[in-house]
Amino acid sequence: MSRTNMENRHIPESELILNSDGSVYHLHLKPAHLASFVFTVGDPDRVPLVSRYFDQIDFKVSKREFVTHTGWKNGKRLTVISTGMGTDNVEILLTELDALVNVDLETREAKAKKSPLQIVRLGTSGSLQPDIPVGSLLASEVAVGLDTLMAFYPELPGRQDLAMAVQEELGLAFSPYQAAADPSLLARLGGEFLRGVTLTCPGFYAPQGRHVLLKPRMDQMLERLAALEVGGRRLTNFEMETAGYYSLGGLLGHQMLSLNAIVANRPLSKFDSEANQTVDRMIQRAMEIFGF
Repeated sequence: MSRTNMENRHIPESELILNSDGSVYHLHLKPAHLASFVFTVGDPDRVPLVSRYFDQIDFKVSKREFVTHTGWKNGKRLTVISTGMGTDNVEILLTELDALVNVDLETREAKAKKSPLQIVRLGTSGSLQPDIPVGSLLASEVAVGLDTLMAFYPELPGRQDLAMAVQEELGLAFSPYQAAADPSLLARLGGEFLRGVTLTCPGFYAPQGRHVLLKPRMDQMLERLAALEVGGRRLTNFEMETAGYYSLGGLLGHQMLSLNAIVANRPLSKFDSEANQTVDRMIQRAMEIFGF
């Protein structure tokens, strides 16, 4: 996917808000604070679990759920930043990261030459299939968004067959959306990462078929989604961010990949008793794979 509907225009102060020190509003970052390779995590407490493997950390900042560490590993500069949960936070993250590299913050105009970022999400997820056990590592080849974020942005190119099948199966009144990982980043992974189709949900409980006190509206949601197959592809896992990354990041022209530590198996009602170790293994392997 490529950047679309970009205009050469002056971006008003109310559209791209800057703090008094010139940093972007939510992330509190300036262009010099950001590396071209970015690991993202949902949990702010996971940022130091990644940056502890850096050789040195040059910059730290924290604002709301967005915590950023930038430093060096093996002579290469990298950033890790937390997003909090959900595609609403991912939209803020990607828009402001893009502005840091592709907008002149002094003139408030888009730069003539665009700079793509490489962004790799390191997240946790629950398996939809009994044969994907807890402790697995899974790369999202494709993601389907069950939220409405992309109803506000340009139409996505490419196939929407999985999204349409999910809409039909669940009888949704809105249109889910579908986007894919960057193929060059995906190709760098080894065989220890399973490949899958990730369902990005707008919540943790009913939108993922969980029943605490309020019963989800959709009966047998897990079973119906797990049984769905389109063109030989099945849905493999639930989480809350990947489709937003792939869709908006792709439209902006950045390279996106989402890696998942499978810490729950929903059909088998199991949770990974060694979830922290599984996440740490994913972090270390991702750093090795991407040259850090």
